Amino acid sequence: MSDSRRGVLFGVAAYAMWGLFPLYWPLLRPSGAVEILAHRIVWSLVVVVGVLVVRRHWSWVRGIVRRPRTLLLLTLAAAAVTVNWGVYIYAVNSGHVVESSLGYFINPLVNVLFGVVVFGERMRGWQWVAVGLGAVAVVVLTVDYGRLPWIALVLAVSFGTYGLLKKSAGVGAAESMAVETLVLLGPALGYLIFLGVQGDGTFGGFGVGHAVLLAGAGVVTAVPLMMFTAAAIRVPLTVLGLMQYIAPILQFLCGVLVAREVMPTSRWVGFAVIWLALAVFTWDGLRHARAVRRAVPHVDRGRPLAQPERSATLG
Repeated sequence: MSDSRRGVLFGVAAYAMWGLFPLYWPLLRPSGAVEILAHRIVWSLVVVVGVLVVRRHWSWVRGIVRRPRTLLLLTLAAAAVTVNWGVYIYAVNSGHVVESSLGYFINPLVNVLFGVVVFGERMRGWQWVAVGLGAVAVVVLTVDYGRLPWIALVLAVSFGTYGLLKKSAGVGAAESMAVETLVLLGPALGYLIFLGVQGDGTFGGFGVGHAVLLAGAGVVTAVPLMMFTAAAIRVPLTVLGLMQYIAPILQFLCGVLVAREVMPTSRWVGFAVIWLALAVFTWDGLRHARAVRRAVPHVDRGRPLAQPERSATLG
């Protein structure tokens, strides 16, 4: 199997696992969202440390300690991903799977806006069209829900912020996740101990199977992340960008077909506008990438190679 094909398989597997998360978190009931989040943090650290032990890869620790800016960025990333994980678990276990999928559908558009605001990137005309359609969809869904779709917006912004901070930190997936979960370990363990003392903890109180599922939260968190990293170094970003829609599509299907969430006509309209925005966004990205590839071979060898306009994404 070629390296690129292996990368595609890793990417599809990672996004498929993320897309099927709505089927996993309900299995952890009667544990509450915050308790599940705390277990996810603790067991993710166990899994990542185990991976690092097997790889015997610890030289990066000294470099992180000597770079306080990187440590600060990873600490902020830990805060952002905690918000993302917590809201997502709450959304799935409270019957808002479809709205949570909306957050990851609009995440690419949020990344575009971050590129403009943070990196000063210029948006192309069709990107403005896509973002405008995304804004229209949010208005339509706000009218449909009778409230701002805050779950979707928090998920999109928190995950976009997480990606921005990770990009700025420039640390590998397993290493950064080890730091992030270590930063969160104190509050997570403290909360689990508090629940145990109060007699409200569920770990071990509902059978071995439930305890194994809680511990498995660490596995289902770490494994797709490492698969994604393996894919990112093997396939072009354009291919990875197309694969990112696998997760929200599967989440949406889980909400509609498995959780049987109500989808009135107005909600279908809102999602149709979002899908149209993403179609425009994806088409423009592919068209721009193709134009850049065509332009490069025709540059005179005697001239310095002009830098193509950076795409307004964080991926």
